[in-house]
Amino acid sequence: MKTFQETLSRRALMCGTAAATALLAAPGVLRAQAPVVKIGVLQPVTGALANDGDLGRLGAEFAIEDLNAAGGIKALGGARLEMVFGDSRSNPEAAAQEVEKLNNEGVCAIVGGFASGLAATATQAAARYNLPYMIDSAVADQLTERGLPNTFRFGPSFSMATAVALQNLVRLNDNAGKPARTAVIVHEDGLFGSGLARLMQAELPRLGFEILETISHPTPARDMSNVVLRIRSLRPDLVIPSHYYGEFVLMARTLLQQRVRPKGIYAIFGGAASSLRFVKEFPQAADGVMDCNHWHDPKNPAAVALRPRVEARGRSYAYNVPINYGAVHLIAEALEKAASADRAKIIETLNTQAFGSSVMPYGEVRFRNGQNTSALPLNTQVQNGDVKVIFPERYAEVRPVFPVTG
Repeated sequence: MKTFQETLSRRALMCGTAAATALLAAPGVLRAQAPVVKIGVLQPVTGALANDGDLGRLGAEFAIEDLNAAGGIKALGGARLEMVFGDSRSNPEAAAQEVEKLNNEGVCAIVGGFASGLAATATQAAARYNLPYMIDSAVADQLTERGLPNTFRFGPSFSMATAVALQNLVRLNDNAGKPARTAVIVHEDGLFGSGLARLMQAELPRLGFEILETISHPTPARDMSNVVLRIRSLRPDLVIPSHYYGEFVLMARTLLQQRVRPKGIYAIFGGAASSLRFVKEFPQAADGVMDCNHWHDPKNPAAVALRPRVEARGRSYAYNVPINYGAVHLIAEALEKAASADRAKIIETLNTQAFGSSVMPYGEVRFRNGQNTSALPLNTQVQNGDVKVIFPERYAEVRPVFPVTG
């Protein structure tokens, strides 16, 4: 009869042999796993801005999928990117709280923000940890003027976009024989809309346009009847709106219902004006609407391929997808160039090197005081049930229709 020690030794040998056999049968287990680099993505997927935040998250998700499929971060041994998501809940205080969570999760950088008010508190919170923050579409100038070394903006600012929008508006009006002479500005009363309204109030008169009135409204707004009644009484040639998706749709639908049809609706960062959801759900209200906004490069095949991917997920395409897709690609390129996931090295790399613009029409990206100096908005117009680029000419898909009515 075997002793207890002999039995125990035999069992240990058998267990060891079984474990070795299992390892040999799965050689991948023997190899070191590729490292993981965590990227924070901060978007509002609940609350008033949930639709935009959901699309922003989707754009970041697509970018991470594509980057990992292409081999990950090669300078870090093929490190896979992993999204750590934070829901800012359409609330500035919640945005700052989510940054705390993302920092505790060990992310190397954060992408997103969407709205200026959300990005303001989020970037401030990230600055406490020297955590690189790449703003996607939030446009308030002051976001990159507060001296926060961790804060970068991929897209254009208020002032950059306004300069382009006004240049294109003058060209549009001149080419049509100057049918537009008066305008009403309609804006949400937060950081985004109020800042843009001030810029327009200063610049439009210099360009020969009379501002009949500037009308502000809260976000969210449940009714636009009084705003539209005021527009009807003023009879402007142009309505220039700056607000988020829900308010833009509400205003456009109310204009249609009240049969108020200016010669043009010319939006700047117009919420729904460049959204395929708006075009699909309210085609009559959307027809002819023009916008100067974030938009992908329509000549770039990778950009064009994003739309069917979004629609395959049951969503309607909007600019939030490509700008977040591009912002994540930029962070990945910074990781490659820095050959490190160290936050300080990423910030140094972003400040000193040039980058590609992925699916956005920016060309070579360089940051000065945190702002991408080559960021360019595109002018679009809803024509034949689709959003098409009308300016600048090198990206144009169709010619503009203006005035929309006689």
